[in-house]
Amino acid sequence: MKRVLVVDDAQLDREQLQRILSGAGHQVLLAASGEQALEQARSARPDLIFMDVNMPDMDGFAATRRLKSEPGTSAIPVVFVSGKSQKADIAWGTMLGARGYVAKPYSPEQILAHVA
Repeated sequence: MKRVLVVDDAQLDREQLQRILSGAGHQVLLAASGEQALEQARSARPDLIFMDVNMPDMDGFAATRRLKSEPGTSAIPVVFVSGKSQKADIAWGTMLGARGYVAKPYSPEQILAHVA
């Protein structure tokens, strides 16, 4: 069992990822913004973060940049889950240190492959 942080401003998207991950036996933490993601990552130290890109205030790219710059959270793998999936977006996510990029809509298998 892994502790996974799901970050998405859309409640339905958070709930869908939570169902997939908890159904596979993982502990799921939820955050609705980039700022909440930073707080959760610092305090809970998840094994993996699924991060949306388009969020108000602080987008997923900015949140990931901050996570990767802090010694306590820099080693936590981040996988972007986004409807924004142009080649440039994927390349930028990789440059920021993301371990993967999943385009919406996705299958449960695509999500679980990143947890394995």
